[in-house]
Amino acid sequence: MPTFRMTRTVKHTPDQMFALVADVERYPEFLPLCEELRVIRRVQSGEGVETLVATMSVGYKAINESFTTRVTLDEPRLRIGVEYVDGPFKYLENRWNFRAVPGGCEVEFYINYEFKSFALSILMGSVFDKAFRKFTEAFEQRADAVFAA
Repeated sequence: MPTFRMTRTVKHTPDQMFALVADVERYPEFLPLCEELRVIRRVQSGEGVETLVATMSVGYKAINESFTTRVTLDEPRLRIGVEYVDGPFKYLENRWNFRAVPGGCEVEFYINYEFKSFALSILMGSVFDKAFRKFTEAFEQRADAVFAA
């Protein structure tokens, strides 16, 4: 059951960071291992909450996998939650929280997952661990590029 949690302070606002992480279609441009991301469905709740179902294709060398998740974009509370729907995982849970702090935003990233296949776990496990450790850094670098004044 690999779990990874990181809290990082960045110089951007919580609204900016939320918007950046919520813009899932852009992930292939900067996110490690992400080769493609397709949004299958979007539903607005009318309370500032949007839910989307998306399929992400990831790859490393000769290994390519796709998985589908339900993403809840809770803009009023500056939270993003990701629930596993289908693919090579036994389960996957991912959460983002954004909180204003002096000089910027505290970004909390959490992910907990397990592959269905022991073989895939052995092949991809260490690669995923390294990639997840770079996720918050990749988002911060993307924010610096997007929000540079």
